[in-house]
Amino acid sequence: MRGTGFLLVFCWVLGLLASTSFCGNVTYDHRALVIDGKRRVLISGSIHYPRSTPEMWPDLIQKSKDGGLDVIETYVFWNLHESVRNQYDFEGRKDLVKFVKTVADAGLYVHLRIGPYACAEWNYGGFPLWLHFIPGIQFRTDNEPFKAEMKRFTAKIVDLMQQEKLYASQGGPIILSQIENEYGNVAWAYGPAAKSYINWAAAMATSLDTGVPWVMCQQADAPDPIINTCNGFYCDQFKPNSNKKPKMWTENWSGWFLSFGGRVPYRPVEDLAFAVARFFQLGGTFQNYYMYHGGTNFGRTTGGPFISTSYDYDAPIDEYGILRQPKWGHLKDVHKAIKLCEEALVGTDPTVTSLGQNLEAAVYKTGSVCAAFLANVGTQSDATVNFNGNSYSLPAWSVSILPDCKNVVLNTAKINSAAMIPSISHQSLKGNIDSSEALGSGWSWINEPVGISKDDAFVKLGLLEQINTTADKSDYLWYSLGIEIKGDEPFLEDGSQTVLHVESLGHALHAFANGKLVGSGKGNSGNAKVSEDIPIALVTGKNKIDLLSLTVGLQNYGAFFDKTGAGITGPVKLKGIKNGTTVDLSSQEWTYQVGLKGEELGLPSGSSSQWDSKSTLPKNQPLIWYKTKFDEPAGSDPVALDFTGLGKGEAWVNGQSIGRYWPVYASPNDGCAASCNYRGPYGSTKCLRNCGKPSQTLYHVPRSWLQSSGNTLVLFEEIGGDPTKLSFATRQIGSLCSHVSESHPSPIDTWNTDLTSGSKLGPTVLLECPIPGQVISSIKFASFGTPRGTCGGYSHGQCSSRMALSIVQKACIGSKSCSIGVSVNTFGDPCEGVTKSLAVEASCT
Repeated sequence: MRGTGFLLVFCWVLGLLASTSFCGNVTYDHRALVIDGKRRVLISGSIHYPRSTPEMWPDLIQKSKDGGLDVIETYVFWNLHESVRNQYDFEGRKDLVKFVKTVADAGLYVHLRIGPYACAEWNYGGFPLWLHFIPGIQFRTDNEPFKAEMKRFTAKIVDLMQQEKLYASQGGPIILSQIENEYGNVAWAYGPAAKSYINWAAAMATSLDTGVPWVMCQQADAPDPIINTCNGFYCDQFKPNSNKKPKMWTENWSGWFLSFGGRVPYRPVEDLAFAVARFFQLGGTFQNYYMYHGGTNFGRTTGGPFISTSYDYDAPIDEYGILRQPKWGHLKDVHKAIKLCEEALVGTDPTVTSLGQNLEAAVYKTGSVCAAFLANVGTQSDATVNFNGNSYSLPAWSVSILPDCKNVVLNTAKINSAAMIPSISHQSLKGNIDSSEALGSGWSWINEPVGISKDDAFVKLGLLEQINTTADKSDYLWYSLGIEIKGDEPFLEDGSQTVLHVESLGHALHAFANGKLVGSGKGNSGNAKVSEDIPIALVTGKNKIDLLSLTVGLQNYGAFFDKTGAGITGPVKLKGIKNGTTVDLSSQEWTYQVGLKGEELGLPSGSSSQWDSKSTLPKNQPLIWYKTKFDEPAGSDPVALDFTGLGKGEAWVNGQSIGRYWPVYASPNDGCAASCNYRGPYGSTKCLRNCGKPSQTLYHVPRSWLQSSGNTLVLFEEIGGDPTKLSFATRQIGSLCSHVSESHPSPIDTWNTDLTSGSKLGPTVLLECPIPGQVISSIKFASFGTPRGTCGGYSHGQCSSRMALSIVQKACIGSKSCSIGVSVNTFGDPCEGVTKSLAVEASCT
């Protein structure tokens, strides 16, 4: 990006199915990215390559394209590729080049967020742990050891992309790169060094000569030519730091992440669509969904701490690769509506005028080209506004899009897209028997020893911080202490019961006395620390206290997040309950063991000769490895393991970790409601489900990891459970629903037809079975009038046409798709003077 500004030339041949070659200049100005001399409105979505599998990538990317995306955005995860210094891994789910090429094959662009700090609810924010041990290093500041490593990795990734000719300047799909990530949120903590660091990072990135623009998100002082961008639930009010830079939104949070012990958050699509439309209404031209597909935190990749294995994020494409409807479909319509306005949007800045309190219009007009956005930002009242001599109804917290400044093609609060309810079907893995029986046959096991069992154990005075001790090679660190009880100790006087007081920086611990589990403790996503008073029974003579400390993903966000510790740093005390006397054990000589014996033996692969299958299967006991064989579930539906009946641990399928499981960690009972009002500002705690229930019971097993038979499942169970209760489940589409009123716009695909014919189709219910070969087999519910409820729970209102069910059945049953006009011309008028709607729930087989 030297000399010529940020000019770059590229020729990009779009895959095997597209013979057209796109050649041109790419730059940017104050309105937009400019491709081949034309400003572009671009819709982007985040898909993180390691949170799915290479076999899933083509389908995920095609569904993104079908949803109206132009760009796929991903982080690059440093610790994924360089877990050992100078040893790189780009195989399998780590194959970044293959992922970028797969995006290119679909004809989409790529925004490569190199960082290399990612955050992303990813372990240690994406930094490798070895970085922490470099002498004199300080992360993310003007520190020479850190800058040297950051530049080395950034240059490695840039070089890898350049070797494969993947930058747009070389004819590839990468049109943007990001350096650093949300540093502006924490820069204050680093003092004056923050500014010099950011200036260095910008200069370092541009010196790599990628030929594409670089961005910094949440960085108001990003130096030229870096584009500063916005992250958040809303970015309509954001302004770049120069009138020479376009207004870009790199993270529009489509939902929120889930934590173990947390309620399940979701974001209503009406609000998400409102946020998108407002951004483009007020001058934005590049918008990215974080996430468009969230995926799965396989292995030990979760950050947090306490981030769940599922990274579904309530995204338009769910964790398993299934379209989340109506979110995906409604956003697709929003994208189409915005693209109908593209010529007007890129032609000029908007002219914004007030239409009343909380009401405004934004007009883009250049010559004969005109597009308008009408917004009601009020949270309570619907409104009717006059604009250009016409009257328009605006629901609260909504935007209407008028591609010709006259006709409404879409209102963000009025959903034409059908909803889908996924269903879980438990499926037998071994013949015609219950799936739990299938998994219950042929179990074998190995006991994980309590306390010290490995030759590499070591002794230290005092209590050690865990991350510095384990270097995150394992979740587990044993603290072991032998104590001699004479019987006359002060804390035993007067028959006082003894408790073991343990304090830990987190994230959880299990306490054993003389080989027996005597208690456990855990933190949570808001406070990882643990403080427990555990009753123990000590015997006269030798006693053994073994404390198993464990991490659940390392801190990934915040100023100096890398300095956040874990483990039992004390104090550890013996206390007499009655007399209150204590003995502090913290400074004693403790024996330490990093990791488990089973990890050292390679038990996750299932190949050890030590598995016991002859004696009685132990259940509901701590520290046990389990193994069984199973057959692949029939069909092609996505597969999950239902861990109901287990406690906490990790699971491996054919040697690959599907992640940590923790089905006994339930969310609080309060905070959830039957429905969530989309009107008004959204926050991560506004719309919650699953109160009082386990945060996650289903765990994704990618189909590509399975073979038809003879698959190996290995579990390490920490706290005790019954493995025979495990079952496999497949995900299908349960019901297909639509609820459209007489006031809805016509389906967006009819826009051009309506204009040329001079007549409008009008509001229409559109139903289509999502899977090839399926047809609509039944209509579970149909009502025209004033139906109530949501998909799966519709009910008739006070007004309902008697003919609705038979009319819908005739139009739809036996067909792959059907359309029904929402009109009294179709159903008659069951209640004059009332705005009516049609609600339908159907099944496909």
